[in-house]
Amino acid sequence: MSPKVGMAPLRREQIVRATIRCLAREGYAALTTKKIAREARVSQGILHYYFADKRAILVTALDTVMSDLDRRVVAAQARSGRNPQARLRALVRACLETAVREREIWIVFVEFWGEMMHDARLRAVNAELYGRMRRLIGRLVAQGIRSGRFRQVRPTEAAAVILGLLDGVSLQLTFDPQAFSLVRAARLCDAALARYLGSA
Repeated sequence: MSPKVGMAPLRREQIVRATIRCLAREGYAALTTKKIAREARVSQGILHYYFADKRAILVTALDTVMSDLDRRVVAAQARSGRNPQARLRALVRACLETAVREREIWIVFVEFWGEMMHDARLRAVNAELYGRMRRLIGRLVAQGIRSGRFRQVRPTEAAAVILGLLDGVSLQLTFDPQAFSLVRAARLCDAALARYLGSA
């Protein structure tokens, strides 16, 4: 069964957003193409026209939530100016805010990570994603070093450390919002990065 002409982007988006909702509610183990089709209000035939299996939908769901997070980061950094310190803080805050206000995004990450441990193809997708994030953060760190705002560190290693901090705090905000408030979490991250990078 082929979709109507011009409907492909809408249908794919519909299916992927339905998948994200299902993952957030029930997790990957309980996910079936039948449930996704019902949530998306499409037939299973239409779903299988776009996606070979639920693994393929999971990868697209990850791409989608990562794009959602990217948009939030870009918007926050656009408001922060060109200062690498401010841009790094904006990146951190955008991720932390997402953990609180858009919990589905981080839940999709966790579900993906669980499946990735047993699937080499998914590990490759994750490695590419994390490589991109380390490069993005590493460029900010390198800019800060050149401008004298950060101490001399290896930008790629620093990016991995910063990403680890960011993942850890964001996950705690997602799963245990009583651990600390969003404002407190942002301040703690700022303090940790100031000590690590030597920023003011």
